[in-house]
Amino acid sequence: MNDFARSIGAALALIGDADPELLGIVALSLRISLSAAIIALLIGAPIGAWLAIARFPGRHAVIVLTNALLGLPPVVVGLALYLLLSRSGPLGSAGLLFTPAAMVIAQTLLATPIVVALVHRPASLLWLEYADLARSDGLSNLRSIGLLFALGRASLLTAFLAAFGRAIAEVGAIIIVGGNIRGFTRTMTTAIALETSKGDLPLALGLGLILLTLSVAVSTVAFLLVGRVGEK
Repeated sequence: MNDFARSIGAALALIGDADPELLGIVALSLRISLSAAIIALLIGAPIGAWLAIARFPGRHAVIVLTNALLGLPPVVVGLALYLLLSRSGPLGSAGLLFTPAAMVIAQTLLATPIVVALVHRPASLLWLEYADLARSDGLSNLRSIGLLFALGRASLLTAFLAAFGRAIAEVGAIIIVGGNIRGFTRTMTTAIALETSKGDLPLALGLGLILLTLSVAVSTVAFLLVGRVGEK
């Protein structure tokens, strides 16, 4: 118990002293995860809305597949991306392996299905209500998607925050494609895993406390903003 208390105290001291290494890890984590969440929203939201309004053979199969991708094992995604980006892989010439860009790609792949699913479900309900109006006004699919976005702002916000939460908590895929390089690709989750295995609990606990705080903050902001948007 004394060792645990000392570790907590040391972790709080690192946070209070604004330890440069800790701040660098936190800043990189936020930069990578925010980038991945934004890209996932830009890709996934239009797909989710399009699936709500489009009618084509195999549509149901696409929706089922999209929802199935929510359970993608992160380490499998990381391994597949590693094989693509390695020197002998088809994208090896890009030199992205063991860079923050590769980590953004990995997190985007994992977060995009979440955005598609969270946008598609409410968009489908909205389309049932407004489809006749959209057709009578002669709206194209693109303009119809814009209408669903305007009406479903809360779902877009929820999807973005869920994507960010998924991205910032990821460790399996990004440690494979990022390499956990100190000062370059080390994020909060990969640093926690490394420092815990080394027995350096103060830094691991400090990062864990920050990550927990961010997770709670994201959930709180999502709840408050979605409630406010829903009231408008």
